[in-house]
Amino acid sequence: MVILINNIYRETNRIEIGPLLLENGETLPSVSMQYERVGPENAPIILVCHALTGNHQTVGSEEQPGWWSGLIGIDKTINTTEFQVITFNVLGGCHGSTGPTSINPETNDLYRTDFPTITIRDMVQAQFLALQKLDVRKLFAVIGGSLGGMQALEWGQLYPDFAEKLVVLSVTPFLSDYGIAYNHIAEQAIKRDPAWLNGHYPTTLPLQGLEIARMIGMVTYRSSELFSERFRREKTVNGYSVNSYLDYLGEKLAKRFDPNSYLYLLQAMDTHDIGRNRGGWKEACKTYICPIIIISYAHDLIYEPKVIAEFADHTPNSTYHHVQTKFGHDGFLTEFEKWSWVIKEFLT
Repeated sequence: MVILINNIYRETNRIEIGPLLLENGETLPSVSMQYERVGPENAPIILVCHALTGNHQTVGSEEQPGWWSGLIGIDKTINTTEFQVITFNVLGGCHGSTGPTSINPETNDLYRTDFPTITIRDMVQAQFLALQKLDVRKLFAVIGGSLGGMQALEWGQLYPDFAEKLVVLSVTPFLSDYGIAYNHIAEQAIKRDPAWLNGHYPTTLPLQGLEIARMIGMVTYRSSELFSERFRREKTVNGYSVNSYLDYLGEKLAKRFDPNSYLYLLQAMDTHDIGRNRGGWKEACKTYICPIIIISYAHDLIYEPKVIAEFADHTPNSTYHHVQTKFGHDGFLTEFEKWSWVIKEFLT
């Protein structure tokens, strides 16, 4: 679908990229990538990479604003009257791109847990091939936070000449053991749900294991200070208000996200290490050739600011900015007034 308003168009569509050779040696016989494309036709292009439970709807519409519409849009930090913005639903996702909910052409049935394991590098390769199909030969910038930041970092490694700038938020050069541990707990919550049925759960019912996995994630995404400030040990008829809040978020995600996709994306995050097969992360840092802005957020439990600062110290042509916030890891999704100016200056 294409909507044109004042010479600014918004397109949501799917592009076929054919077979994809994965890092593990397996080949996906047929891959499609769902995308959103917003902005003037001939403007410099910025690629946005979404986080774990995000999708390609970055800008969205007036009726349904996208997940980063506070940062990107007409007259916003990333101005869609000056830039064209493209976002793909990630490989392995469940919002249109090939993943566990897709039809396996070899069996004519859903992939489910027959979907092969994927890595961040596989995701970036799929995006690169999709951009080629869209006749995009150069990017002005790649931007992403969390899982999206992992992809942005791999863009600078796999295709160093393709993007002129990188913007990475809330991400370390490798996922820590602490992060892997929390991912494992979330994974076990899904797999030990009796209704999961080894990935063959009924698609008509939300999976309680996914709801619990979401609650686990939310506790790591925000700070204890924010929880205390917001909930103040207030009680409801069913217990504490913080419990009701977590229940609500779990139920909300389970209605819109596929449990198998969640598992595959967690496993891909576990593999994140820019230094894997590149001599270690410090050696890999030296190979970045384009300018990079690196942003960390206070109280980020999984992607610690001190590690991000060390990463910046080892990366040539990088600029580091730390944001004071009570939102922790989720800082890159809120309080734009505190940090968006850094990105605007970097891009302009």
